[in-house]
Amino acid sequence: MTQSELEFVVEHRRHLHQNPELSFQEFETTAHIVDFLETLGVSYNRPLETGAIAYLEGNSEHTIAYRADIDALPIHEENEIEFKSSKDNVMHACGHDGHTTALLLFVKRCKLLADKGELPHNVVFIFQPAEETGGGANHLIKAGAFDQFPIEAVFGIHVMPFNDEGTVTILNEEITASATEYRFFLEGQSSHVANKEQGLSCGEGLQHVLNQVSTIQQYHLNGLQHNIVHIGRFEAGEAINTVPSHGYLEGTIRTYDTEDLQVVKDQMTKIAQSVQLLFGVNCEVKFEEGYPPTYNDPKLHDQVVNALHEADFKVVELDKPYLFGEDFSFYSQIAPSYFAFVGIRNEEKDWVHGLHTPKLNFDESQLIHIADYYENLLFQYGQEG
Repeated sequence: MTQSELEFVVEHRRHLHQNPELSFQEFETTAHIVDFLETLGVSYNRPLETGAIAYLEGNSEHTIAYRADIDALPIHEENEIEFKSSKDNVMHACGHDGHTTALLLFVKRCKLLADKGELPHNVVFIFQPAEETGGGANHLIKAGAFDQFPIEAVFGIHVMPFNDEGTVTILNEEITASATEYRFFLEGQSSHVANKEQGLSCGEGLQHVLNQVSTIQQYHLNGLQHNIVHIGRFEAGEAINTVPSHGYLEGTIRTYDTEDLQVVKDQMTKIAQSVQLLFGVNCEVKFEEGYPPTYNDPKLHDQVVNALHEADFKVVELDKPYLFGEDFSFYSQIAPSYFAFVGIRNEEKDWVHGLHTPKLNFDESQLIHIADYYENLLFQYGQEG
């Protein structure tokens, strides 16, 4: 770790942190990245309005890709720091400013190697918009952003404040869950409370939906499997003295087993049908597929472990996947991929706050180790198997 690289990551991370932007609105962030690429003389393209795909040619036919997400969250920062977010209710509360900075440093290293004729392989650098909402990875793929690159593997990381600095957690196959949203829409018939028997109450129907959805995990899924069937918001009714004629409920399903996901969806469909039968209230459930599970290809495992060890990380193998969604999952559609979680927890400095919280913070020096990991992967790629 050199002083110049430490100054580099501090400067770029703090600039990005102070100027956060929401999904698909990362125009200033993209300008910062593009200015950096142009200064270095690294070629890039912009398949979407925000984000960028950079490319450097190496000394082999192999092409590998690295991804960083660049968007922030609609959260008001509570850290009292010099580089606090300059925007109300927008904050890099998920560490994407760090992900982006680590990749910028890696781009700089790779350009120096390329200039000396020592870049071992072709490298694609993905500065991806809209990980938090909108599935920016999927948008890039559908836009043909990678059609010109014969990518053989894609690597990515995410900071993890629940794990100590110096540790990295990995898991072969599924490491994060699928994320599917569901919404129930109820339509009944209103009447005055004095003649309530003439109405078809969505309040009664919604109560039934609430009760039944709450029991799916208990009665219909394997108790040894980790799943979440979450009720996020619900409402019914129009006035204090009328029978509710409309009802609504929404939530999210998190699972890493596609069969479990199908069980949940089937049960919800049956629940919607039962509302009509029991209460005469029309009820429809709609699903919005979010992110699939993030799948780590076991063929890349040993390379990842060796590269992490050489970057002075302690590798921890998880027993079960994390139950949150991550749109890095889409990259397995274009090539084998591997995703790792880099610990940033430091109790002495009170950096213990979770992802998506208003006090997330971390030591920028960890970003240099991430760049080390990326560089180790680059030099080791193709040497095994």
